[in-house]
Amino acid sequence: MKLPCKFLVLLASFFALHYLIGCDKQEKPLSSAKGSGEIVVLTVAGPTTYYEETNNQFAGLEYDLASAFASELGLKVRFEVLPSTAALISNLEMRRGHIAAGALVPSSERDKRVRFGSPYQTIRQQLIYRTTYAKPVGLNSLIGRHVGVLADSHQAERLETLRIKYPGLVWSEFENETSEDLLRRLSSGSLDAIVTDSNAIQLSQNFYPNISVAFDLNEPEGLAWAFPLAGDDYLYNAAEKFFARIQTDGTLKRMLDRYYDNASPMNRIDIAAFMDKVNSVLPQYRPLFLEAEEVSGIDWRLLAAIGYQESHWDPSATSPTGVRGLMMLTEETALRMGIGDRLDPKENIIAGAEYLVTLKDGLPARIPEPDRTWLAIAAYNQGFGHLEDARILTQRKKGNPDSWQDVKTTLPLLADPEHYNDLKSGYARGGEALVMTENVRTYYELLSRLEKPYKPPAQQKAETPAAVPPDDNSSK
Repeated sequence: MKLPCKFLVLLASFFALHYLIGCDKQEKPLSSAKGSGEIVVLTVAGPTTYYEETNNQFAGLEYDLASAFASELGLKVRFEVLPSTAALISNLEMRRGHIAAGALVPSSERDKRVRFGSPYQTIRQQLIYRTTYAKPVGLNSLIGRHVGVLADSHQAERLETLRIKYPGLVWSEFENETSEDLLRRLSSGSLDAIVTDSNAIQLSQNFYPNISVAFDLNEPEGLAWAFPLAGDDYLYNAAEKFFARIQTDGTLKRMLDRYYDNASPMNRIDIAAFMDKVNSVLPQYRPLFLEAEEVSGIDWRLLAAIGYQESHWDPSATSPTGVRGLMMLTEETALRMGIGDRLDPKENIIAGAEYLVTLKDGLPARIPEPDRTWLAIAAYNQGFGHLEDARILTQRKKGNPDSWQDVKTTLPLLADPEHYNDLKSGYARGGEALVMTENVRTYYELLSRLEKPYKPPAQQKAETPAAVPPDDNSSK
């Protein structure tokens, strides 16, 4: 079909304008962070870096670190999400950002292109395999197998050095992908093995129960932020001071604990059962959890995680002690929340959500998230009085009573007469509250990656682009 000349001219004009705009963007230098009042951080999306948690709230270790760094300098922070770690390096070279923060490992090749700061986390390169095959015992066992690695990555560099000793070793390199994409490929069966960093598998091992670690490929190495090779040293020097401080005062450990402390693998059978119920049972109750979020403001996926831990989403569940329903409410709690039938799933879920809000509101206002939520979940299991006893005991042991990481070490001591005899609420099986809270954290992490955050209809309508009116000349 021959296109009208007028249309071809308009099309050519459009692409010429688009090209000129693109050139202008490339040539326009990025202002200094100090001068503009804003740090532009290049990152990649993923559980080890940066992701949307709920209601347009973001999380991830790199997000926490960069936000805290910018706040310390009194600057704003803006994140630019790129498709791969290779893109982080190339875009930083072109000065499209002030910092690249994407779980980056310095390497001999990368050191020629960017400047790395001090390491803030130690990881190892690991060979990950699908457990439907025998566990690889060495690199020779990978010859003839389909191995995957990220293109232009430090893992690819490592394999190149190993090929000198193992000339039959071959692999596929994937561009514009992340470690999460490789793990998904491996789990689905399109790859036999991959090489990735230990932090990636640590946060994903419960999400993909059919994969596991075979062996390490190298000694531990550090993750670090990257900066342009030359230019303004202001941010580089400030970052060095920032990381030195947070390593000394314990801030870095607390940030790491938020993501990695509960990342130990669950029983594979338990995870498989959970994933099966996500597909077979959760759809029936999802609307009720969404309604509970509207009522309580608590992420529906967290409420669903509590419901699974408590009853495996069984609305008729009943414990030997008389706790009943999908969210396993005591009779006292049901009366307090004003519900008459604990076996009605709608009433039970909404009451459980409102009870969790009550527990959170009862904690001191100074306690930040996510500690506030984890402490409230422990109280959901043991009662507020026993949680307060654990916090008092934590303080006696020179810990931080506002930190879940500290309080959880003292919860099991509530069953020890040496300790509970001197506490207001007495004996409690505090270890159960610890296990319950840690399991909920794991289920919540899984649901956060399986299910989208809820957007109320009013918000969805506000975000929907207005319809474009028809062109009067479109039919001419």
